[in-house]
Amino acid sequence: MRLLKKIITPTGWKLGLIATFFGIVIYWTGVPFFQLMELKAYDLHFFARGRIAPGKEVVIAAIDEKSLNAYGRWPWPRTRIAELLTSLKSKGASVVAFDIVFPYEDESSGISAIRELKRRFRADARVYSTLKTLEKKADNDANLEAALRDNEAAILGYYFFLSKNEIDFEGGLSQGEGYFTNSAFNMVRPIDESEVEPDYMTAAGAKENLPAIAEAALNYGFFNIVPDDDGVVRWAPLAIKYEDTVYPHLSLSAVRAYLGGAPLILNVASYGVDSIQTGKLTIPTNEHGNLTINYRGPGKTFPRYSIVDIIGNAVPEENLKGKIVLVGATATGIYDMRATPFSATFPGVEVHANIIDNILHSDYISRPDWVVALDTLVILLTGILLAAAIPRMRPVYATLLTIAVIMVFITVNGAVFNYWRIWTAEVYPVFSMVLVSAVVTTFQFMTEEKKKRELRGAFSQYVSPALVNQLIKNPDLLTLGGEERRITVLFSDIRGFTNISEGLKPVELVKLINGYLTPMTDLVMKNDGTIDKYMGDAIMAFWNAPLDQPDHPRIACRTALDMLKKLHEIKDVWEGFGIKKFDIGIGLSTGKAIVGNMGSSMRFDYTVMGDTVNLGSRLEGLNKEYGTHIIVPKYTCLDVRDEFVLRELDYVRVKGKDHPIQIFELMGYRTDSASLKVASLFEQGLTAYRQKLWTMAEDFFNQALALRPDDGPSRIFLSRVAHLRDDDTLAQDWDGVFVMTKK
Repeated sequence: MRLLKKIITPTGWKLGLIATFFGIVIYWTGVPFFQLMELKAYDLHFFARGRIAPGKEVVIAAIDEKSLNAYGRWPWPRTRIAELLTSLKSKGASVVAFDIVFPYEDESSGISAIRELKRRFRADARVYSTLKTLEKKADNDANLEAALRDNEAAILGYYFFLSKNEIDFEGGLSQGEGYFTNSAFNMVRPIDESEVEPDYMTAAGAKENLPAIAEAALNYGFFNIVPDDDGVVRWAPLAIKYEDTVYPHLSLSAVRAYLGGAPLILNVASYGVDSIQTGKLTIPTNEHGNLTINYRGPGKTFPRYSIVDIIGNAVPEENLKGKIVLVGATATGIYDMRATPFSATFPGVEVHANIIDNILHSDYISRPDWVVALDTLVILLTGILLAAAIPRMRPVYATLLTIAVIMVFITVNGAVFNYWRIWTAEVYPVFSMVLVSAVVTTFQFMTEEKKKRELRGAFSQYVSPALVNQLIKNPDLLTLGGEERRITVLFSDIRGFTNISEGLKPVELVKLINGYLTPMTDLVMKNDGTIDKYMGDAIMAFWNAPLDQPDHPRIACRTALDMLKKLHEIKDVWEGFGIKKFDIGIGLSTGKAIVGNMGSSMRFDYTVMGDTVNLGSRLEGLNKEYGTHIIVPKYTCLDVRDEFVLRELDYVRVKGKDHPIQIFELMGYRTDSASLKVASLFEQGLTAYRQKLWTMAEDFFNQALALRPDDGPSRIFLSRVAHLRDDDTLAQDWDGVFVMTKK
């Protein structure tokens, strides 16, 4: 019960942080309800901003109520579309883009009946000639084809089916011949070395124009508009992949034509589509090739001209000359209405007008990759602010603070949208603020303080107080459950301790051991090491866990040298107990190891395990073989040669391992010129030794001994030279590796 009471003792700060991180998790997870609310909040930005004036480049040739009243219900005879093209050409329209597809033959003129009569009266030349003349006049498709051939500014639209279900619903694909394939992106250009295929929107089929009509046009573009789950159109796919080729949107094709046929280049990277280029314009997209639309305003923001007025020359030439003319339906009865942030009934053709205007004026709504980090930071900082402040306030003031923070956030968020056109999250941060405020005001949770006490209790015996304080301030830096880390481990051991202990009383032994372990432990902790365990007279310590220490091999080497220096101070105490020979061996090893709490559910230790640890223990024991104090492997030496004298000793094959390990003696700092000289002479001797140049090796080892008479490695190798030089059984491929037979 006491433990349970401690666990549930409340603290507002901790619970506020938990609520904050919960808000971040909700944001990262993308809960559908909040996603929908976020979209609605996005729409409100447009209402708050209001209408902005579009550029003058785009106008709409509208299939509106006025035109329907004049020409009848849609679809009209295609001769009417041909008349529109002819009129627009005469008025100097720069581009004519159709938000319409012509997939089937025009039957409105009765041409099928005329063709049947032609077949029947083929034998009657006079009747056949008359019928042929009537066919030519009545062939609306041929008239449209001729108008298209005569107007290079025309861009035909087509529709991609994005799923098999759409094709089935439509009753199958139109009988096109893929003329739109000529309008694909000119280049798909990788901007990095990635070969990952971008996650394009893909098409299952296409609703194409009648082959004769399609063949007459020079440019094409799909006019798909894809709504979000709530039915509102907020973005447009500028690129769709179909049968291994990527095609551009109608709006993009219109811009390309308007810029004089500039190539369309799709820039792709490891993360997907990066951008689209045409002429001097670079269009940023999301990773799928989609553009978020910066709507200029509600319907009729762009100039609309009734088609009946254009054909009837009621529209002044200057209103159309040099313009991008979008041909599409604005009459509600034609069912090309879309929901947008401004309106639930918005003509699809005007959506294209907004896209083109965005591209031409480069004022897109963007949501860069870093916005996710920014949104997360906003949730985190506001959560921390409220979690830190509210526990010190009365509920009324806490509520007022929360409201104030929310209002400031909404104001800043709106400014970012209006002035920088960046879409940042709004609902998720507000939800997080309300959640933190409600939770902290209602509860005071003690989890944070409990965690601090646990950390202090768990690590105060292992690491220095400074490291303990860092862990308490940054508990997320610690992984107690076990992880693989690169560490440097240290093993030290008193030589001949068994013989020493046999001559001492238990009280004396404990006093001496504690007098040795205490200063050595202090040195480890002073150098921010972690004490793993004591094994009698042995010390095991490691670096780079639980906290990161980039220079851990260097720190461990310094600690080992400090321990040797401290040894001389301790010797005087041991000599007082009659112990004349008192020395230690130290082994260091750097590499990957498993770090974490290990043991049973009742008792566990924070420790390290793995080959790196085992090697450190075995290298410590090798000091007795070579007459050294500190032995380290190659991987510990890599980044520390600039500071320490490291003498190569040998290649050894430790027990249980097939491959030899290169080992070195840590002799001191590079300021020690004598050690540098001894190391140089010894390594020259070692080179000669491996080449079986026994006399030369012997000479170098003797020179090293002359400088340092008690140099253990030189004595060992002189002994080996004496043994090997007369060994007739020595193999030709002898590699000089020493085999370690003891642990």
